Amino acid sequence: MLRARILTAVFLLALTGTLLFAAPAAYWKAAVLVAGLLASWEWGGLAGYPGLSRVVYVGITALLAWGCEWAVTRGDAGGLLGLLDALSLLFWMAIAPAWMIRRWHVRSPALLAATGWLLILPTGFALVTLRLAGPWVLLMFMAVLWISDSAAYFAGRAWGKHKLAPSISPGKTWEGVWGGLAAVLVYALAAAFGSGGVPEGAASLLLRHMGLSWIPFALFLAVLGIIGDLFESWIKRCAGVKDSGSLLPGHGGILDRIDALTAALPLAAWLALGKGGWNVVH
Repeated sequence: MLRARILTAVFLLALTGTLLFAAPAAYWKAAVLVAGLLASWEWGGLAGYPGLSRVVYVGITALLAWGCEWAVTRGDAGGLLGLLDALSLLFWMAIAPAWMIRRWHVRSPALLAATGWLLILPTGFALVTLRLAGPWVLLMFMAVLWISDSAAYFAGRAWGKHKLAPSISPGKTWEGVWGGLAAVLVYALAAAFGSGGVPEGAASLLLRHMGLSWIPFALFLAVLGIIGDLFESWIKRCAGVKDSGSLLPGHGGILDRIDALTAALPLAAWLALGKGGWNVVH
């Protein structure tokens, strides 16, 4: 299992790096679309949709993605993406925490369908938006979540005693949370004061524009990532499954890999569009 996990991680890193830095933007957009449709298939499974309904759900997801893309290319990109990002932030700041605190076992097909779209569509457009702003911009934000997740895992294993949410994800501890946030703080400080090795370009421009506000923003993204991770764990628990899928050996499914991204990247995309002042979606 460990060998499969490592090999899959290496493959995903190599594929992501190639698409980010060596492939045309259209290839990245196509990869994001494929990943989004696979994620919607997995979400259909978590929602308990039977075979045909699951296929229809994926089809509607594709139509919604095409409709949003068409609207973006014909009108105000910032307006549409800003709306998606605002709805996403509202969900992750208010609805998702209440959902978990109250232990809602939602089985309404319509509500679960809308929730899945609210997770997948803003994340997909955030991935495209940030990639068009600059590969290093996207990598800078994704690194926050990767560092938080990895540091939380090792800190939790080393010092974890106090459970974070035992009825949702028994393995997560408060010590892991603080370890992850501490690692993100170090990363954010390095990026703010030393550019964190980021080459001159859109990423360094954004860091200079944000100044010290980048540090609490990075920590807030990490907190959102933890909420996203916990929420997917709760949905899986309600569905009675360990993983969202089996596409990625040793890692589970697509949703298992992007759970933190779904909560944090839409806000990062809002920053790149609004604060950065870029009209990056063509």
